[in-house]
Amino acid sequence: MGFAETFKALSDPVRRDILTLLKEGSMSAGDIAAQFDMTAATISYHLKILKKSGLVCETKEKNYIYYSLNISVVEEVMLRLAELKGESEDDEEK
Repeated sequence: MGFAETFKALSDPVRRDILTLLKEGSMSAGDIAAQFDMTAATISYHLKILKKSGLVCETKEKNYIYYSLNISVVEEVMLRLAELKGESEDDEEK
């Protein structure tokens, strides 16, 4: 995972909204697109950026592709940001 791709993905509010949707569980591209007033091609573009960043994984089932959060990447980003802030794991335990 490159942090440049991750932060590029996180910089867009639509992609952050998609990540928020995926917190609840896996969704198909169609289900994701139904939540937004934009074309399927635009949603596909956003999903491509999220996949490239590693924030989202895809699983193919029959004729559908399901997208889900890649929790390990989200946790790694949060850990790196906490390090920049000056927090350590010892601080979190207090």
